Amino acid sequence: MTDFKALPDTVGNLADRIEISPEALAALGGTEWAYFRRMTGQEIRARFPTAPELAPDVAVFAVFRADGTPIALAETAQAALANMATLDLSPVTLH
Repeated sequence: MTDFKALPDTVGNLADRIEISPEALAALGGTEWAYFRRMTGQEIRARFPTAPELAPDVAVFAVFRADGTPIALAETAQAALANMATLDLSPVTLH
């Protein structure tokens, strides 16, 4: 089920967001949509084998294409969103 809600103020000027499962997201927008999630240095090492070494408890934001392909790391949520915009990717929220 798709649910439209207003985005929090911290996300920027986007008016609406689409909530969708990871499987449906991959099928619908693998090259156009992206999501980010907060991860620890330990989780980053598992998903981004070529990432710079981070302390295991350091938190960063990882950006993924809709199909789950990891594409970037950012120190803040705002930087993750800016990275998506630079790559012409539309941000979506996964729950």
